[in-house]
Amino acid sequence: MVRKYFGTDGIRGRANSLITPELALKVGQAAGLAFQRGEHRHRVVIGKDTRLSGYMIENALVAGFTSVGMDVLLLGPMPTPAVAMLTKSMRADLGVMISASHNLFDDNGIKLFGPQGFKLSDEVEAQIEQLMDENLDRRLAESASLGRARRIDGVHDRYIEFAKRTLPRDLSLEGLRVVLDCANGAAYKVVPEALWELGADVVSIGVEPDGFNINKDCGSTSPEALSRKVREMRADIGIALDGDADRVIITDERGHLVDGDQLLAVIAQSWKDDGRLAKPGIVATVMSNLGLERYLAEQGIELLRTPVGDRYVLEQMLKGGYNLGGEPSGHIIMSDFATTGDGFVAALQVLAVVQRLGRPVSEVCHRFEPMPQILKNVRYRSGKPLDNPQVKSAIVDAEKRLNGSGRLLIRPSGTEPVIRVMGEGSDRDLVEEAVDMIVSALGTASAAA
Repeated sequence: MVRKYFGTDGIRGRANSLITPELALKVGQAAGLAFQRGEHRHRVVIGKDTRLSGYMIENALVAGFTSVGMDVLLLGPMPTPAVAMLTKSMRADLGVMISASHNLFDDNGIKLFGPQGFKLSDEVEAQIEQLMDENLDRRLAESASLGRARRIDGVHDRYIEFAKRTLPRDLSLEGLRVVLDCANGAAYKVVPEALWELGADVVSIGVEPDGFNINKDCGSTSPEALSRKVREMRADIGIALDGDADRVIITDERGHLVDGDQLLAVIAQSWKDDGRLAKPGIVATVMSNLGLERYLAEQGIELLRTPVGDRYVLEQMLKGGYNLGGEPSGHIIMSDFATTGDGFVAALQVLAVVQRLGRPVSEVCHRFEPMPQILKNVRYRSGKPLDNPQVKSAIVDAEKRLNGSGRLLIRPSGTEPVIRVMGEGSDRDLVEEAVDMIVSALGTASAAA
């Protein structure tokens, strides 16, 4: 299905270039009309992260939604999973998160959630796209039926209580020193407070957003600052969220990184021991390390793989009745608690295991030796580089070079003009050589475009 506006995670692009007030206005009108069902007064909740462009997009969305008769409840800066949760909790017809997730401040995006807090299906997104390209003048609300907008207080407390309820009532984080990096993003207020309420000694960084510094040299995509701070403070654990807090990366007490695959292993094993896995299996993507698959198999847990993207992970979880899934990036979905990835709640599950076992994070969170995996990104300006004959030839040659001793995965990003080239195998040098062959061909093709 070719889509004009929506990618794998909503609509995303350069703020005021692709993501303009005009586009946001159309999204508000089209989505508002698509979700008007019945005669009741319709409402939409809108959250955002801390990007400067969030003000512009928020106001344009409000204009769009109110112009078709929807009331708007403004949450302010809140994590994406909190917006999804509040959409359902507040009986809204639609939820919106204004964020470009882990991207820098220049970009922004619009994510939509249905009334049950789930991201929209391809079919509903296609319906919204069709409406966005139509003239909606005759479908706007009458003057007396325009929507109202107001800011909602107390949403931080609601999310904190929700997150705390995912843990056993008697569990305390007392005695744990936690360094928390909120990426100068949506979680900068709510997550430090929640950890403090749970009894942790919290050292916070990345909690001074200025509209420009979201994800800049901080957060889950740049965890070097977290590692340094963990070592400096002699902390027990480091937790890094991304700009909208739907993914998490952890560091152990030595400052060493723990990726989403290891976190999935920790949570899956813990839930299996407690009888909390809905089925003896979890869902991950084609990017998850082969080492995770082998470890889980030893524990009697199956690993089901999907294409890259949390929406595909969730679809498989719902289809197969699984309650745990995720990606190496730290986007972890626990359907017993949430309808989308929640970086903070995932971190809480790991903290609970650390407290229960009473062992260092370096022991608790190192469940398997990862298979050597090389991932390189190639940015392109236009066109479809993967259709280039030289690129196709390079991929064939690289696969021959591996000769069945590893695997290659080449795919375009769904959120930015980047081709991701991943290779995995037991011989790291051979894998890197194969990946570099493809990267070189993509670079040549991009330069010629």
